[in-house]
Amino acid sequence: MNMTKRLAVCAVTTVALLGLGACSGMSEQGRNTAVGAGVGAAGGAILTGGSAVGTLGGAAVGGVIGHEIK
Repeated sequence: MNMTKRLAVCAVTTVALLGLGACSGMSEQGRNTAVGAGVGAAGGAILTGGSAVGTLGGAAVGGVIGHEIK
């Protein structure tokens, strides 16, 4: 692996671990909202080829759906 890919993998891993640690004190509804926003952002990015509008739209829709799940 070249240096740029290693740095990117380390950065993504660090952000993921910090993000998971931030959810430890959240309510169940808060966690559902955060997970929904993350999944929606990933889905929006995939469906729109990585456009910012698609990613943000997916995050918003996913967050709302995650918030409403009980």
